[in-house]
Amino acid sequence: MRIGLGLQPGQELVLTAPTDALPLVRLITAHAYKAGAKLVTTFYSDDAATLARYQNAPDESFDYAPAWYHDAIATAFKSGAARMGVTGANPALLAQQDPAKVSRANVAASKASKPAMELITRHEINWTIVAAATPAWAKLVFPDDPEPAALSKLWDAIFFASRITSDDPVAQWKQHGENLKRRVDFLNGRRYHSLRFYTPDGATDLTVGLADQHLWAGGGTTAGNGVYCQPNIPTEECFTTPHKDRVNGFVTASKPLSHQGTLIENIRCEFKDGKIVKATATAGEEAINKLISTDEGARKLGEVALVPHNSPIAQGGILFWNTLFDENAASHIALGQAYSTCLIGGEKMSNEELAKLGANESLIHVDWMIGGPTMNVDGLAEDGTAEPLMRAGDWV
Repeated sequence: MRIGLGLQPGQELVLTAPTDALPLVRLITAHAYKAGAKLVTTFYSDDAATLARYQNAPDESFDYAPAWYHDAIATAFKSGAARMGVTGANPALLAQQDPAKVSRANVAASKASKPAMELITRHEINWTIVAAATPAWAKLVFPDDPEPAALSKLWDAIFFASRITSDDPVAQWKQHGENLKRRVDFLNGRRYHSLRFYTPDGATDLTVGLADQHLWAGGGTTAGNGVYCQPNIPTEECFTTPHKDRVNGFVTASKPLSHQGTLIENIRCEFKDGKIVKATATAGEEAINKLISTDEGARKLGEVALVPHNSPIAQGGILFWNTLFDENAASHIALGQAYSTCLIGGEKMSNEELAKLGANESLIHVDWMIGGPTMNVDGLAEDGTAEPLMRAGDWV
């Protein structure tokens, strides 16, 4: 509550979580009330119920999302509620389901949740996401272990990745935040025009233009309501807003992407003038192409992030099949919506003003990993002069 969410006395808390995370949610709820929460309201998702929809619901069901529910969440945020998401659902839940239905359901949910998500992407409220180890997720990460052992290993991995294994995790997080801030300040001082990502094997050679008046961010942030929070736990990234029309080259994913229950492996995308012109994958190719067809902005980038290969998550060597963790093991890019707070004065700008500076707009925001132990990154000035930022995956 103190270092992650920053929950304030008298503030409401809206929680979302899978049913398997009930024990953790009960602990969070108790501590929220001890911190002075006015009311904690939790919305649960259930893997079995979600799967039942895809197996039994009429076809028209997949073009529908309950606007009343998402409007209520947006109303809570506008009224000052904080938001915490607990992740832990089975990442492979929908792997065998019709990708077209998955895509349609995602589009409907994205449209319905847009009013609430805009408050998140503009950082109007204090919010955070944390993880709970669950049996299905644990067996995916540690398939060779019995379920109890797999669950124990996943909890240990979550604690290690989340930097909460020391005697004073709060002090450790404060120090980690200061380290990220120093890196962010350096990047903001350089004012690079673009970044070039490339690997010795030729799998990636991508130039990502940066939005005009871009701002780098990382670690904690002060939300629009004046509350300091850590939006993601864990976090290892320094990130900013790319220019939606200035991305060129090709890039190969360094880790699989788990998206809405579908596992997408070995993604390779070609970009021209900001837009994906070709996307392939060895598994889940239909899903990635459905994803980038969500709307006009889904083929463009809304985020670029630098993550060193010496981060705890990368060094742990575990594939979590969960973007909250895997994106913090490697430099990454995100398809879709840009964060307005990663532009100077962006939180006060209209969508039209943001677009003029290069910020992308979309119903989606999906991170996927491109960094690793062979990734090199250069910062490029407007005249093309290159300065090394990363070599073999780590800061120079």
